[in-house]
Amino acid sequence: MLAYLSRRLLLVIPTLIGIMLVNFTLTQFVPGGPIEQVIARVQGEGDAFRNISGGGDTSGQSAQSEQYAGARGLPPEMLDQLEIQMGFAKITCTAGFQGTPDLKAPECSKEKIGATERFLIMMGNYLRLDFGTSFFRSISVVDLVLEKMPVSITLGLWSTLLAYLISIPLGIRKAVHAGTPFDTWTSGLIIIGYAIPAFLFGVLLMVLFAGGSYWKIFPLRGLTSDNFSDLSLVGKIGDYLWHITLPVVATTISSFATLTLLTKNSFLDEINKQYVMTARAKGLPERRVLYGHVFRNAMLIVIAGFPALFLSVFFGSSILIETIFSLDGLGRLGFEAAVQRDYPVIFGTLFVFGLMGLLIGILSDLMYVLVDPRIDFDKRAG
Repeated sequence: MLAYLSRRLLLVIPTLIGIMLVNFTLTQFVPGGPIEQVIARVQGEGDAFRNISGGGDTSGQSAQSEQYAGARGLPPEMLDQLEIQMGFAKITCTAGFQGTPDLKAPECSKEKIGATERFLIMMGNYLRLDFGTSFFRSISVVDLVLEKMPVSITLGLWSTLLAYLISIPLGIRKAVHAGTPFDTWTSGLIIIGYAIPAFLFGVLLMVLFAGGSYWKIFPLRGLTSDNFSDLSLVGKIGDYLWHITLPVVATTISSFATLTLLTKNSFLDEINKQYVMTARAKGLPERRVLYGHVFRNAMLIVIAGFPALFLSVFFGSSILIETIFSLDGLGRLGFEAAVQRDYPVIFGTLFVFGLMGLLIGILSDLMYVLVDPRIDFDKRAG
């Protein structure tokens, strides 16, 4: 097992570099970079995409400003500073220059930084755990992610736990009573739940229970109330649970359906095996056969998949769910960073989440071994 883990850990580094390289390369072909976004904001247009194609009279503009459509009328010095601040260029000075590098000094000039060099600088910073600062929020990427983390942890952790607490008992019961009316009508409900988009189900919950057309039982927005700090410990817990009920239920709907069917099929597959028939022939009670023999084997794939399921819910938190319930989490952060071309946020979070995803994959393998020690990855690798 140690040899297998060593190989997997060694593969993490080239895999992560490959993920970063592919995404970094793709961004080089996407129009409307961060500088165009800043220019659009300065000119009060709010959107750089309308300026990408350019057009109009370019007389009197330097070659430097012409490369940014929509930058007409802005001083070239401002564009130079933007490029330097965002890492697209650097200041180089002649040998023997004394003092702080400054574009106003005749001995200094601006030098473009190529894509390859920018990628190497970025990866070097990331290896030192320096993820930079957001272009548009004036806050470090780490602090920004930590600020949004409570929402994603809430949706990911509680949705995953709720899905397991419901799906495993329901899936076992469906497997034991396969073909009965209970199995039929619960399967119908599961299919409906799987077919309903999470955001649409969230809207339905709001209409029914958050002051829409029916009852006002739950709040509309946020993780806590405005007076949260004034509440007692029990009051804080109750207020927190009161706020997260609807978004967690909306997020759980699809994962709950998939996990239930997975549990049922795993149990059905094990129940029909020879060792189960032998145990029954020996006169063992049905409950002991089911939970003493079948359960461990059937739950192997279900329990071992817990880290991956949590990761998918945690990092894949729906932008629509967060928007509907006014939650400011990683989903909205990623969407806004992509729209604004906030590269430090995009690549910083991609690096961290990609690394965690690869490590979670290794953890899933360890979960397989913990659930069933008979699994030997070293022999399989060999």
